[in-house]
Amino acid sequence: MTHANGKSGGYEEFETLRERAIALRREGRSLRQIRDELKVFNNDILNRLVKGEPPPEWTKRPNAKDDLREKARELRLRGWTYDRIQAALGCSKTSISLWVRDLPRPERRPPAEQARLAAQKRWEHELAVRDEVRQKTKAAAGSEIGSMTARELFMTGVALYWAEGSKDKPYARRENVQFVNSDPGVIRVFLAWLDLLGVDRERLRCRLMIHATGDIQGAERYWADLVGIDTSSLQRTTIKKHNPKTVRKNVGADYRGCLVINVLQGAELYRRIEGWWCGIVGAVTAADLPNRT
Repeated sequence: MTHANGKSGGYEEFETLRERAIALRREGRSLRQIRDELKVFNNDILNRLVKGEPPPEWTKRPNAKDDLREKARELRLRGWTYDRIQAALGCSKTSISLWVRDLPRPERRPPAEQARLAAQKRWEHELAVRDEVRQKTKAAAGSEIGSMTARELFMTGVALYWAEGSKDKPYARRENVQFVNSDPGVIRVFLAWLDLLGVDRERLRCRLMIHATGDIQGAERYWADLVGIDTSSLQRTTIKKHNPKTVRKNVGADYRGCLVINVLQGAELYRRIEGWWCGIVGAVTAADLPNRT
């Protein structure tokens, strides 16, 4: 055996080096560290010195396919075919075969079940195609808007408030500006409209309205961040009790209730909003008298 200094050593020296190498390996040293410690720069000899000793965990490089392999095995155990696993994970059938060849083959499904699964696969593909078309249509439509002029934002805000805001009635005079919505995009447009009208943010009072089963604190943080205020500035949250006889669809992580925005001293602003709306109606039809209060 030849060392870095050029001298040769016999069996006893090799065994002595091997004992030291194994001790260093078990301490968690890498091959590079062992090489530098023992001054053995021949890779073949170095590998022989630590033969049979597994490398420390910290020296192992993560394999990008490890996660795919585990997922493929999990799906195979659930009875998935190679084709279905390939479609789900995007890896080759050759790799899948190597990863799962020790697992039992799935039981052959009855023809009716195979037909049902094939139909389901076709339908899932069709849904994916439809969704892609849907998203492209939305993106194209969004690009058609471009920037908005002040007048366009003004007209949009008037129509938006008249559709979603509180309104005065002859039998119940409520000349105040209150806006309630669960869509963050709608809230952003409404706030931008108020800014355009010169309504000071100090005049706004906001509170959350949410079902008792929702994430109340999370929703409060979300709406406060959107408006640009601290959660302590929110008014007391209104909790809506759930009726067990109804099946609610507005559930899940994205459910954040509704934000209620009130404008203090808003009677005059409300009258102008109603007047603006009547002006819009009058501009498109002469028969707008019933809309005026």
